[in-house]
Amino acid sequence: MRVVAKIGTSSITDEAGAIDGGAIAKLTREIAALRSAGHEVLVVSSGAVAAGVAALGFAARPTDMRTLQAVSAVGQSRMMRVYNDDLASFGLVGAQVLIDPHDFVDRTQYLHARETLGRLLELGCVPIINENDAIANDELRYGDNDRIAALVAHSVNADLLVLLTDLDGLYTSDPRSDSAAELIELVAANDPLLSIRTSANGSGRGSGGMASKLAAARIASWSGVRTVIANAARPEVLPDAVDGLSVGTTFSGHDRRLPARKLWIAFAAEVAGSITVDEGAHTALTTRSTSLLPAGVRSVAGRFGEGDTVDVCGPNGVAFARGMVFMTAADLRLVAGRQTKDLPDGMVHEVIHRDDLVLLPN
Repeated sequence: MRVVAKIGTSSITDEAGAIDGGAIAKLTREIAALRSAGHEVLVVSSGAVAAGVAALGFAARPTDMRTLQAVSAVGQSRMMRVYNDDLASFGLVGAQVLIDPHDFVDRTQYLHARETLGRLLELGCVPIINENDAIANDELRYGDNDRIAALVAHSVNADLLVLLTDLDGLYTSDPRSDSAAELIELVAANDPLLSIRTSANGSGRGSGGMASKLAAARIASWSGVRTVIANAARPEVLPDAVDGLSVGTTFSGHDRRLPARKLWIAFAAEVAGSITVDEGAHTALTTRSTSLLPAGVRSVAGRFGEGDTVDVCGPNGVAFARGMVFMTAADLRLVAGRQTKDLPDGMVHEVIHRDDLVLLPN
């Protein structure tokens, strides 16, 4: 089995933000056990910024992007040193892999990243993956590793994604403030829970929260990958998740598998605006997999540019699709409702190409 395990900042650092050697040691022991059983393991690890904050003696996590990026460079090497030392004690070799969103959007970069990860597994290495915080463009970065982990799971055809956190899984409400909260053990591929909103608040030492984990579960589900959200401190959490035991909340994989580019558009890209279409365009997009043309556009909201991601809404105003646009909001407003033959010379004929359009779950 091929397993992607993502561990959050709060699970591998102490209250001061310093790397918790015991937590990483526990994780590497379980990785070693899986490797001994014949499984392949990739790790997506947060914690570089928190480790850098502690190393530099800052009283609090910085808020400006430039300092955060610099701090992550300080912490990344320290975090990798701990992983490498612990893995080496089991005869395993860790390999640092830094990824940014461009590696999933650009086809060439996507294939290169996938081939590199695949080769590392062939060589018997344990890839330790993190978002490339130190040089990532502020407009492109994800800001949390949950989505990165889900997209990595898709790219390497993983069988299982385990999101390790400081909670036991997804609850009916926040168990830290509601004693009546109950753990949800199973979410089916078409369960409405995959569309709910939840708190984006994390521990304060990281950038994620349950909201980002649900987003990652949606990505993985649409990749056909079984996903488990579980407590990193739970004994043998990784081996038990691989064995299919109940260790937290399990999200079943969907029957269909979207390409990585469409997954990024649907779940990981920032939405810059919306386009409302008429009934004819709505029917064509949902039943015939066509591209969206200016003739079907009724109205435009937002100030998006070419290449941005937007929601596509039906006549009722409800978003039913998401896509990457070929023209700016200003240009689209000028030609909305026009037939192709009436468009200005040189203007693209498609607002959103069908290859860049994703129908959202109901």
